[in-house]
Amino acid sequence: MLGQMHTSGSAQMKHPPPSPFFSGLEYLDAAIVAVRKNGEVAYFNPAAADLLGLKDEELGLTLSACLAPESPLVQAVVTALGDNISITEHELLMLTAHGEVYVSLCATPIESEHADALLEVRQIDQQRRIANEERLQAQQQANRELIRNLAHEIKNPLGGIRGAAQLLSAELADAQLKEYTQVIIEESQRLQGLLDRLLTPHRLPKLSELSIHEVLERVRSLVLAETPNGLAVRRDYDTSLPGLIGDREQLIQATLNVVRNAVQAMSGIGEVILKTRITRQATLNRKRFPLAIMVQIIDNGPGIPEALKETLFYPLVSGRPGGTGIGLHLAHTYISQHHGAIEFDSRPGYTCFTIMLPLNGWQTQTASEKA
Repeated sequence: MLGQMHTSGSAQMKHPPPSPFFSGLEYLDAAIVAVRKNGEVAYFNPAAADLLGLKDEELGLTLSACLAPESPLVQAVVTALGDNISITEHELLMLTAHGEVYVSLCATPIESEHADALLEVRQIDQQRRIANEERLQAQQQANRELIRNLAHEIKNPLGGIRGAAQLLSAELADAQLKEYTQVIIEESQRLQGLLDRLLTPHRLPKLSELSIHEVLERVRSLVLAETPNGLAVRRDYDTSLPGLIGDREQLIQATLNVVRNAVQAMSGIGEVILKTRITRQATLNRKRFPLAIMVQIIDNGPGIPEALKETLFYPLVSGRPGGTGIGLHLAHTYISQHHGAIEFDSRPGYTCFTIMLPLNGWQTQTASEKA
């Protein structure tokens, strides 16, 4: 096994320059290390030399000799090669050439004559991430309380307006005047529906065991029914994912809102990819979970405008003419109620929303914690 290997005799050999197979990796910000099946380091880029302290003379040594056998990077590569699966770790605290830092890592088996696995390591600015997360959570909580109070204040007079318009319509004989009162009634009903949607997130999840793929298939069917032409919705599922404890309707609505947002941004013409993976040792809302399900919703639309990125999950914020700005706010609220997290990465031609849902642990918390 890789973790049990020691320095091989090849460490004394002079190694040739890296293969052109690795060209382009030199310029990445992420630390990249290519490893052979026997554990030898075949290549590393300058970012890996800087972050992990690797030196040119260590090419040909085993990764365990370079980083120590107990290193989580070594263990990730051991598992990736041994089980032929991709390993992802988020917010992992480890000792590097820069001292103790938080990193995310991904170890992936590859089929190549030059290497058998690639290890990617990225340093996380933990303080900034936590500060942004706390700021967003505090802002969302303040927004929810404000909207809840405002919605309750509006509902009573709105009902009175609608009732008065209905009574007036019944008394009027003039068809044109009746048309005016009908406008009042219809707009009152539209506002009532908006208020109901704003108030809906305040109920607690109704938990049951479910499959995330059943949720995604329902969303896929709904979106394709709404947009029959010009839209492709591809699946990239990890079918080995275990069941999830959650509120089926809330997760359908949250995912549907994100997918609909993507479809609307593309004007119904383009491609959406629904992707699922497992991730280990995930920290979500400052809590550590051994396993989490990762759902990614990827589209090839125009991307999210820079002006909206900081406030995208706030209520009543929309970049679409006629949009209410409720959909993504509800998605964030529902995912937060499942103790998960939702983030996005966007540029022209590529937008990816990542939903992380813990697999176990959170459902055993008390009702007061959920509230």
